[in-house]
Amino acid sequence: MSSQRPVLNSKEPDGPIETRWQRHKNQIKVVSPANKRKFTVLVVGTGLAGASASASLAELGYQVKTFCIQDSPRRAHSIAAQGGINAAKNYQNDNDSVFRLFYDTVKGGDYRSRESNVHRLAELSTNIIDQCVAQGVPFAREYGGLLANRSFGGVLVSRTFYAKGETGQQLLLGAYGAMMRQVDLGAVAMYPRREMLDLVMVDGRARGIVVRNLVSGEIEKYAGDAVILCTGGYGNAYFLATYAKNSNATAAWRCYKKGAFFANPCFVQIHPTCIPVSGDYQSKLTLMSESLRNDGRVWVPKKADDNRPPDQIPEEDRDYYLERRYPAYGNLVPRDVASRNAKYVCDEGRGVGQTKLAVYLDFADAIKRLGLEVIRDRYGNLFEMYERITDEDPYKAPMRIYPAIHYTMGGLWVDYNLMSTIPGLFVLGEANFSDHGANRLGASALMQGLADGYFVIPYTLGEYLGDLKMPPVSLEHPAFAESLAGVQDNVKRLTSLKGKKTVLEFHRELGLTLWDKVGMSRNGPGLEEALKIIPQLREEFWKNVNVPGSGEQFNKNLEFAGRVADFLELGELMALDALERRESCGGHFREESQTPEGEALRDDENFCHVAAWEYRGEGKPPLLHKEPLKFEYVKLTQRSYK
Repeated sequence: MSSQRPVLNSKEPDGPIETRWQRHKNQIKVVSPANKRKFTVLVVGTGLAGASASASLAELGYQVKTFCIQDSPRRAHSIAAQGGINAAKNYQNDNDSVFRLFYDTVKGGDYRSRESNVHRLAELSTNIIDQCVAQGVPFAREYGGLLANRSFGGVLVSRTFYAKGETGQQLLLGAYGAMMRQVDLGAVAMYPRREMLDLVMVDGRARGIVVRNLVSGEIEKYAGDAVILCTGGYGNAYFLATYAKNSNATAAWRCYKKGAFFANPCFVQIHPTCIPVSGDYQSKLTLMSESLRNDGRVWVPKKADDNRPPDQIPEEDRDYYLERRYPAYGNLVPRDVASRNAKYVCDEGRGVGQTKLAVYLDFADAIKRLGLEVIRDRYGNLFEMYERITDEDPYKAPMRIYPAIHYTMGGLWVDYNLMSTIPGLFVLGEANFSDHGANRLGASALMQGLADGYFVIPYTLGEYLGDLKMPPVSLEHPAFAESLAGVQDNVKRLTSLKGKKTVLEFHRELGLTLWDKVGMSRNGPGLEEALKIIPQLREEFWKNVNVPGSGEQFNKNLEFAGRVADFLELGELMALDALERRESCGGHFREESQTPEGEALRDDENFCHVAAWEYRGEGKPPLLHKEPLKFEYVKLTQRSYK
């Protein structure tokens, strides 16, 4: 169902885009230092967005309680980011600028993001690098001592700062150190091994959370004046993805069921540079950084079923298809473009390796041009990781890569202040939808997470709290008892299921359906089929899944069962959103809507909007709301990377 009610207020400032964020900060409310101490803020998640938000808010004087699903905040999935973080510093003197980063991000997202949010992100990118350098993040440096940069897909300049192939880990250690300083000072209370299972609302506002202690099984409740959700994306719905296995959608999904709109759930990023699937024994996939496409050349044999080893295929028999189709950008086209083209050549029978679902990423030319030591210095840990996983030496033979689920651009809808449709519930980083449109440019995830945590929420939280006279909320409030009882009932329901299939089997079936029907390409009949399969699978789950153990103990099966139950609901919404959006844009490729060259073809007249879905209760179809998108500074045009 679709709503015509104008219920979505983005709260974007007007006026020149270059000054919107500064004018917004000048006009929003500020909470005095003495009053900040009176407010308790609950931060869920300790990746880059959560750790930076916790550190920044505690530094300002708020009382912060931070919840971490892992045994240590240092294990947040942000550590897995490899290639780098974007910033418009123009250190390479190659004509980069804040506007160019803004333009590249809007274009890379295929014109399905808010201009105001994206420009703010580009502005703040420079602050992030200064902040991280001050924290001691060991960015790579040029010979003279200046910070080094490299290129990433979808841009023609070098603006990506990096720390070898472990940029996410180094950035997280910086944010973690800042947060743990506040823990030591008593301003942040850290709660590890907790999973958020419900949002508590009082008088229509977010006032607390209910969590499960993953070690003891105890269900706990916590009260606060605002909740900040930093729990990442939902790509593990596909089963095989580059996410850590603990990454899930439960916290965001439970907020959706309490009234937070879910925006653009079908916008999922498929990364072109992953180690291919090698068997049905795998539980996840491993990413090879996009930075490798700086020096690696992507190719396949020109003829189908050419089974010769790569060193026996001469140059005249190789198709460097990205360089051929996109001469301006070559191997550095955006991720959605590179992924689709890898699928095309494999569909033609020109894939490589045993499964034929792979293409080559070849460093022979770069090694010859730059020398082995230069390549080792730039990518050594990535090459080592590839060799450990595949038992193949990428210095001597090309890597084999294939696209895989990597990131979700969709997420809970937020306004310019990063607040959801539930007052007091803020959503940061990958958990929200706001900055990347239909495709995220490489090295922009770390940028968004840190911008939201360090430089946005410290201002916009004050706008919310400074305008309220909220009465204190006790844990004895009936809303906490009601939420606690609901969580306990769900735990009991899951642990009472003693069917014949494991949680893993259901998760794999769901993932295969999503990959086949809501994956790299989608079409109407396939999406309609998915919308029949997923409800049937969900019904079978609640009748035939086996969840051993009890809820009063450490129980990994119970953890995964709850998450897969939520994925089974979210997967249906993803397919519904993909069916409703009858256009191609970025990573959402509807086969019915493409150019003669096989590129994504948008329908700006009918779909230049954010699709925000409202939960209406069990068994009822969700309600679709539309936030129109305006493009004043980046003209709506068909994307071209040629």
